[in-house]
Amino acid sequence: MPTRPLAVALLMLLPLPALAEGPLVHEPFAIISPAGQSGAAFMRLENPGPEDDRLVSASAGIAARVELHTHIEDSAGVMRMVEVEDGFALPAGSEHVLERGGDHVMFMGIDAAPEPGAVIALTLTFESGATVVVDVPVKAPMSGHGH
Repeated sequence: MPTRPLAVALLMLLPLPALAEGPLVHEPFAIISPAGQSGAAFMRLENPGPEDDRLVSASAGIAARVELHTHIEDSAGVMRMVEVEDGFALPAGSEHVLERGGDHVMFMGIDAAPEPGAVIALTLTFESGATVVVDVPVKAPMSGHGH
């Protein structure tokens, strides 16, 4: 009984790290503030690779500044947004969720606010040197996801 074709077929079913190199981005969306001068992007980051990585910066043509932010509770119990200068860790084989009330990409100094339905080209840069350009759809602030 020839086993070579069966072995080749089984090998094709195995996940290949070469096919999943670099970070992946899932379910991105952005919310722009009603005043239109700031906004935030949210998504799920995945690192399918064997090495740890870290999201270290982001950029987008719509904003004068794009920073990585999170929310922290101050000593008075008030939640504040702060820049995360070291970026967001993305260990090998894991995910990191950027979500409302937590880690997110912050747009500041928006000149012309994109309307809901528009798409923002967002460039994510990782410590590994990987760069991922993501098309981020803009959602209405009242669609259940605000900033």
